[in-house]
Amino acid sequence: MLLETRRTAEMPMIFQALHIGVLTRRADNDLKADGLERVIGVLLDTVHRRASSGTGGVTLESISAAIDHGIAHKTVPPEARTLFNRLRPRQTTTPIGGDPALDRLVQRIQGLRAKTVEQGCTEQEAMAAAEKVAELLDRYGLSLSELEFQAQPCEGIGIQTDRRRMGPIDECIPGIAAFFECRVWAERPHNARFRYIFFGLRADVIAAQYLYELVERAFATETDRFRQSDLYREMAGDRRSATHSFQYGLSRGITAKLHSLRVTRDEMNRSASGRDLVPIKAVVVEDELAKLGLNLTAKSANRGKRVLRDAYAAGQEAGERFEIVSAIATAS
Repeated sequence: MLLETRRTAEMPMIFQALHIGVLTRRADNDLKADGLERVIGVLLDTVHRRASSGTGGVTLESISAAIDHGIAHKTVPPEARTLFNRLRPRQTTTPIGGDPALDRLVQRIQGLRAKTVEQGCTEQEAMAAAEKVAELLDRYGLSLSELEFQAQPCEGIGIQTDRRRMGPIDECIPGIAAFFECRVWAERPHNARFRYIFFGLRADVIAAQYLYELVERAFATETDRFRQSDLYREMAGDRRSATHSFQYGLSRGITAKLHSLRVTRDEMNRSASGRDLVPIKAVVVEDELAKLGLNLTAKSANRGKRVLRDAYAAGQEAGERFEIVSAIATAS
C-alpha cells in the first residue's frame, strides 16, 4: 500500500488529496481527514526524496507555487496552503565532507574525467579508464562494513541527450549501468529529447556518468577512424547504413567487453576478500528506489535492425579491442 501511494506522487494526485483533505476536515470527519493527511504526507515525502536524489520533475516549490496560483484564481481552497505547510517535509542540508574517503574517491574520478573525456579518447582508452575507476570503487567498497554501506546515500544523475530517437550508442546504456551497479531509465517528456537517469550510490552514479561520456567520445573517435578506412570507401552507395552498422557493432563489442570485465572483477573481489559487493549494493539501491515510488518497466530491444555485415563486424571488432593504456590507467 505504501509503495502504491508513493507511485502516485504527481501533481494532479497531490492536488486532489489536498482538496479532499480540506473538504473532509471542514465536514468534521476527523478520522477520515487524519487518514488522508497521512497519505498526503507520504506523497509530499516522496516528492521531496525524488527531488533530493535528482530523479523527480515535480518539487515542493512547484507544488507551493501551484497552490498559490490556485488560491488566487479561487480553484483551490485557502486551507490547502495551511495543510501543505504543515505536512511538507522539512528541508535538510546534507553535511559536506561527512565521509572524507568518499570525497577523495569522487575527486579522483573527476580527475580521471579531466584527463580523458575532455581530451578525447579511443575505445581502448575508455575501457582502461573504466577499469581503473572500477578498481577505485571496489577498493573503497571493500573498506566498508555492511552497516556503513546501508548508511550510504543514493542519488540520481541526469544525462541530457540531443536525440529524440534511440541510436546505436543507447545499446550500451544497460551495460554501463550494470558495470557500476546502478539502475538506469530514460525520460522523454512531451516527445522532447530524452535523457537518462543513473541511480545508485553517489560514487557509482558519478562513475557511470563518466563512463557514458567516455563511450560517447569513443563512438566519435572510432566512427571517424572507420570513415577513413578502405571498407568505408568501398561502400560509396550505402555509407549511411555502413556507419550505423559499424556503430551497432561497436556498441555490441563495448557491451560485451564491459560484461567480461565485470565478471572478472567480481570474481577477483570474491576470491581476494570473501565478499560480494554486488548484492549488498543492490539491496541498498532497491530500498531507496522503493522510497521514491518509481514504477520502472523494462522494454525489450528492437531486434529488427538492418545492418551491413562487414561494417557491423568492423564495429564489433573495434569494441572488443582492449589493451591497458598505462597513461590512462595510472592517471589518478
